[in-house]
Amino acid sequence: MAHESPLPGLPEQPVHRLTAPIARFLHVEAAGGVVLLAATLVALVLANSPLSERFLAIWETRVGFAIGGFAMDHSLKHWINDGLMAVFFFVIGLEVKREVVLGELREIKAAALPIVAALGGMIVPAAIYLALQKGQPGESGWGITMATDIAFVVGCMAVLGNRVPRSLRVLLLTLAIVDDIGAILVIAIGYTDSLSMVWLMRGFVGIAIVLLLGRIGVRNLGVYTVLGVLIWLAFHESGVHATIAGVILGLITPARSAVSHDLVTDTVDRARALMGGEGWNAASRYAVMRGVEEASRESLSPLERLENSLHPWVSFLIMPVFALANAGVVMSTEALGDDVALAIIAGLLLGKPIGIVGFSWVATRMRLAQLPEGVSWPILTAGGFLAGIGFTMALFISSLALDETLLDTAKMGVLVASAAAATIGMFMLVRLLPKRS
Repeated sequence: MAHESPLPGLPEQPVHRLTAPIARFLHVEAAGGVVLLAATLVALVLANSPLSERFLAIWETRVGFAIGGFAMDHSLKHWINDGLMAVFFFVIGLEVKREVVLGELREIKAAALPIVAALGGMIVPAAIYLALQKGQPGESGWGITMATDIAFVVGCMAVLGNRVPRSLRVLLLTLAIVDDIGAILVIAIGYTDSLSMVWLMRGFVGIAIVLLLGRIGVRNLGVYTVLGVLIWLAFHESGVHATIAGVILGLITPARSAVSHDLVTDTVDRARALMGGEGWNAASRYAVMRGVEEASRESLSPLERLENSLHPWVSFLIMPVFALANAGVVMSTEALGDDVALAIIAGLLLGKPIGIVGFSWVATRMRLAQLPEGVSWPILTAGGFLAGIGFTMALFISSLALDETLLDTAKMGVLVASAAAATIGMFMLVRLLPKRS
């Protein structure tokens, strides 16, 4: 999606010749998926090359700090998975809030099918995994097969362009959002080993302060950034996974703007009138233009401003770095034949489409929901396979659920299942969707 300059009349500078192509690339819908795929391939190649030991050792580098008697010392991979990914989960929280307040999840009737389909796409894969791993060392990995990777699903649909009906895009994106909610709950409930109530209460006190500052009208982003870091630290030390702090902060971010569009228009009109009148001096010019600046900024809700500002950072930095740190698996046929890998492949590749289509069929038969226009059962099945692309969240939950002896095996299963799900889903859509006119 191309984005024009908000001030097209400004003179073009030499640096724009360099930045314009980059800006256009960052706004292409499939670009995030392309960069994530490239980072994954780089990690796999390096992990299976003569540089493997050096590459994998990078992520075990110890990084820490100490302030008085408090110290934190963790591997670089830990800082990425618990620190950088908190920003990723913050953006997910923003997306969930937007969908609930302004989007498809606002109306139960429109959201019924994606919600039911998402439930099926979580319950059936987890049940298949548990059926294959019950009583086995990998039993705790039941949450790995539950989530859908939004970036790759969006990338796959973007490749097909306008052949993909909007109704299918909305259905899959809403389904993925509901999947993310489920994955967040899984992380919070299923993979919290021990709790420090003192640190947890400190985290909730921080959240209460954020809510209070919002109520009294504090709008300074720096204040909230400092509080957000402190809340993250409290959750990290509490035993609840630190990324949950990001989700909560995203969900409590205001979705309504503080200034109406009418007020922005009035402010701009007053500024235009003053520009040509008497008393237009340096002092009044500064005051009036600062008023225009503030009114324009506050006409965007904090949710809208943060989501648009952070999304490129998440898509083009955080997720690729996460892939580099976590997707570097030493490939082996033995690992692929392991029970854990096979259970993950069965959950993502079979459980996802079966759960999504099966639960959707039951919901339509019970008249709780109906297929959207342009989406047939075969097309929904293809979408179900695309939802089997677990990747980012599946790798993330793998690192929480399994110990080092099973982790590489699980990653192999996630990568193979996600690649197969993308291939099958895309092949089906190419065959089922009408050709470009």
